[in-house]
Amino acid sequence: MTANSFSILALTSFATTAALGDDSSSTPPRDRFLLLDSRVVASAEHAKLIPGTVRKHPANPLFGEDRPWEKRFDNLYGNIVYDAATKRYRCWYCPFIVDHSAKGMTLEERAKPYRPPKGREMALCYAESGDGIHWEKPSLGLVDYEGGTANNLVWRGIHGAGVFRDPHASDPQRAYKTIFQGLKVSASPDGLHWAPPHRLEGIQVRGDTHNNAFWAPTLGKYVAMTRTLGPLGRQVARIESADFVNWSEPDVVLEGLDKSLQTYAMPVCFHGGVYLGLVAIHAQPPVDRVWTELAWSPDTRAWHRVAPGTPLIPCSETPLAHDYGCVYACAGPVFLKDEIRLYYGGSDYLHFGWRTGSLCLATLRPDGFAGYEPESPDQGAVIVTAAIPFTGREIRISADVAAGGSVVASVVDADGRTVRTADPVRETVTDGRLNWSDPLAPEVIRLRFELRKAKLYSFSFGD
Repeated sequence: MTANSFSILALTSFATTAALGDDSSSTPPRDRFLLLDSRVVASAEHAKLIPGTVRKHPANPLFGEDRPWEKRFDNLYGNIVYDAATKRYRCWYCPFIVDHSAKGMTLEERAKPYRPPKGREMALCYAESGDGIHWEKPSLGLVDYEGGTANNLVWRGIHGAGVFRDPHASDPQRAYKTIFQGLKVSASPDGLHWAPPHRLEGIQVRGDTHNNAFWAPTLGKYVAMTRTLGPLGRQVARIESADFVNWSEPDVVLEGLDKSLQTYAMPVCFHGGVYLGLVAIHAQPPVDRVWTELAWSPDTRAWHRVAPGTPLIPCSETPLAHDYGCVYACAGPVFLKDEIRLYYGGSDYLHFGWRTGSLCLATLRPDGFAGYEPESPDQGAVIVTAAIPFTGREIRISADVAAGGSVVASVVDADGRTVRTADPVRETVTDGRLNWSDPLAPEVIRLRFELRKAKLYSFSFGD
């Protein structure tokens, strides 16, 4: 079967652009290719692309509603930054600090309808950690709460704030940036002391979601994801800016397949030459639960969902378990050498019901967002790539290989004939080097991967 609807012309042109990742001359040459990127895959026979397998951390929940002002986490709207200079994890999150609390309520007590109080108020709070598992909520002394400032409040009265450290910032006073419902933006030198907000005039979106922004390296612009409403309900809307002050009109870039499954929020990151979206899917009442699925985009505008209906981070199935009701991915996956950390806000009951929340962690193997595996364990699968510029460096793959399985890689010509075959890979590898009888010459190449009892996530070029 054909893996995508690109024309032969598009596949040919990919050979001239794949090393760049996109159309920006400022983008570093691309040397990592995720198989979920359909531009990379020319054909897939007897193969299926499925999300990776997350492992929920045994220490979950990492922290919960344990301060007097943390009345209700709701969706948490968490934002995680790992500061390599200080070796500290930093988390900004948005609880309701004026609200009714569900702490201590039984399942029977939660059967009564939840109605928000008058004057309901959200705030931005801060936590930090040395290992990303054990978290502290420091007393910042910045914001008053009931007559005192001994709390971890950063900003009162803002809703759905996305916070990120800007890799493109030239002004140290604007090293951190935020966007929140309004829509409004602000900047900060340290993520704690924020400039007065700037309202984005003329942008008509609801924005009552996890608004999140990021620097898009292939575009040379800032991009933000927010929310609007359409015929199918909640929609993901996109805006862009060259300076984080003046923004474009919103465009709808993603929505649910029908009214029963709506897109609630979508934090985005850039990895492996593509943009990855962690899509919160809200199953409407009476189900009223939220889980996280996966999408990808070449340019932040055109989004492709990976196995719609299959969660990347699923809910637990035990009522009142810490993430039974809702799983909202935080903005900012953390990429470590041996794993990818996907932090998320978990809720123990239904989205519109009485629930308590927490910060949780799920992990993936490196490059493990999604991969190809045989449709049946009793048969093999074949993946053939598009034509890709090869610089003559080593070719490496990341794959899970079960006992008795293998990945066999070959270079093929334009007609699919085998030019050279590498030694079989018979064990799970992360950036495992392919061994060839003779060195490969720098040229445009096509790779064929034969999979047996294996799941292939990516290939890359390296030394």
